[in-house]
Amino acid sequence: MSSNVTLPMSGQRAEQRASANRLIFISVLVATMGALAFGYDTGIIAGALPFMTLPADQGGLGLNAFTEGLVTSSLIVGAAFGSLGSGYVSDRFGRRIALRLLSLLFIAGALGTAMAPSVNTMVVARFLLGIAVGGGSATVPVFIAEIAGPARRGRLVSRNELMIVTGQLLAYVLSAVLAATLNIPGIWRYMLAIAMVPGILLLVGTFFVPPSPHWLAAKGRLDDAEDVLERLRGTKEEAQREMAEMKAQREQARKRPAVKDLLRQGWVIKLLLIGIGLGFTAQFTGVNAFMYYTPVILKSTGLGTNAALTATIGNGVVSVFATILGIWAIGRYGRRHLLMTGLVVVVSMQAALGGVMLFMPQNLVQSYTALACILIFLLFMQACIAPVYWLLMSELFPMQVRGLLTGTAVSMQWLFNATVAFSFPVAIEAFGNATFFGFAVINVCSLLFVFFFLPETKGKSLEQIEKYMKREL
Repeated sequence: MSSNVTLPMSGQRAEQRASANRLIFISVLVATMGALAFGYDTGIIAGALPFMTLPADQGGLGLNAFTEGLVTSSLIVGAAFGSLGSGYVSDRFGRRIALRLLSLLFIAGALGTAMAPSVNTMVVARFLLGIAVGGGSATVPVFIAEIAGPARRGRLVSRNELMIVTGQLLAYVLSAVLAATLNIPGIWRYMLAIAMVPGILLLVGTFFVPPSPHWLAAKGRLDDAEDVLERLRGTKEEAQREMAEMKAQREQARKRPAVKDLLRQGWVIKLLLIGIGLGFTAQFTGVNAFMYYTPVILKSTGLGTNAALTATIGNGVVSVFATILGIWAIGRYGRRHLLMTGLVVVVSMQAALGGVMLFMPQNLVQSYTALACILIFLLFMQACIAPVYWLLMSELFPMQVRGLLTGTAVSMQWLFNATVAFSFPVAIEAFGNATFFGFAVINVCSLLFVFFFLPETKGKSLEQIEKYMKREL
C-alpha cells in the first residue's frame, strides 16, 4: 500500500522539480539576452573600427586616434549612467520591468549606430546604446541571483558572464566573415545593425519570466513572493524555508533606519567602496584594451586587417572556454582565491606582452607571440576575475539598497572601462608599448587590494551575507 502512495507522490515531486528547473532555465536564458547584447555591442567595435577609420568616400567615418577613442568610449560612458539609473528603476519598479525598458534601448541604440551619418551622431547613438548595456550589466546579475537560490547562485549568475563573452565571440566571428565575404563600402553598418537581434529577444522574453521573489518580498507582497518561490524551487518546503528567511529579513528591515540613513552607516559605505574597488580591479587589468583593440595591436606587428580580424576570433573562443571553466571553478573555490590567482597571471602576461612588443623584431613570430600573451591573459581574466566580479556585484550589498548600490558600483566600473578604452590608443601613441608595463604595475596594486580588503562570500545565502558583512565590517 505504501508503495502505491509513495510512487505517485515521488512522481509529482519530480515533475514539480523539473517544472521549476525549466522556469529557472527560461528565466536565466531570457535575462542573459541582455548579457548577449552587452557582449556583442562591446565586441563588435573591434571589427567595425578598421572600416570606420576609412575616409567617408570609402564608406567610413574618417576616424583618427582621438575620435576612435571617443566612439569606443561613448558607449561605456553611457553604460555608467545606465547602470546607475537602472538601480533606481530596478528597486522601484522591479527587475523584470527594468529589463523590458532596457531592451527597447538596445533596439533603438543599435539602429542608431547602424544608420549614423557622422561621428557626432555615432557618439550619441553609442551613448544611448551604452545606457542599455550598463543597465543590463547591473540588473541581469541581480535578477538571476534573486531567482536562483543559494545552492545554484554562483553557477547561474556566472552564466551572465558566459553570455557576455559569447556575444563578443559572435561579434568577432561575424566581423571576420562579413569582412571576408562582403567587399562593400560601409560594411561596419551591417555589423552594428545585427545588435538589434538580442534586444528583440530580450523584449519578447520578459513577458514569459516571473518577477523576482526577493523584490516582491521587499515591497511587502509576501503572498506573491511565496507563489513565485514555489514555482522556482519545486517543493513547498524549500520555498517556505527561503520565504522564512526573507520574512525575517523584512522584519529586521523595519527596525533599520531609512535608506538615506542606512547609506550613512560605516559598514554599508565600506561595502560600496569595496564594490567600486572591484570595478577598478576588473577594468584596469586592461581586458577591454584587448577586447576593443586587439586588431589594432596585431596590425602594428605587421598583420593585415583581415588576418588581424580572424586572429581576434581567438579572443572570443578563449573567453567562452575560460568562462565555462570559471563557472566550474566558482562552485569549488572561494571568490578571493580565484581573483588573486587571476591577477597574478594578468600581471605576468601584461609584462610579457610589453617585452614582446618592445624587444622582438616585427614579423610573424612577434605577431603570434603577442597573440599568445593576449590569449593566456584572457584565459585567466575570464575564468578567474570577470565571472567573480559579476557574482560579487549580485551578492555583496544589502537587500534594502541592493539595486542602488549595485548600480552605483557597476557605474563606476563602466567609468573605469571608459577610461581604459579612451586612453589606450592615446597612451600607445604617446608612450608606445611601455603602456603594457603600466598595466602590470596597476594590477600589482589591485592584487594587494583583494588580499587585504575583500571578504569571502562563498557558501552563504544573500541574507547570511548581509548579516556577515554588517558584523565583520
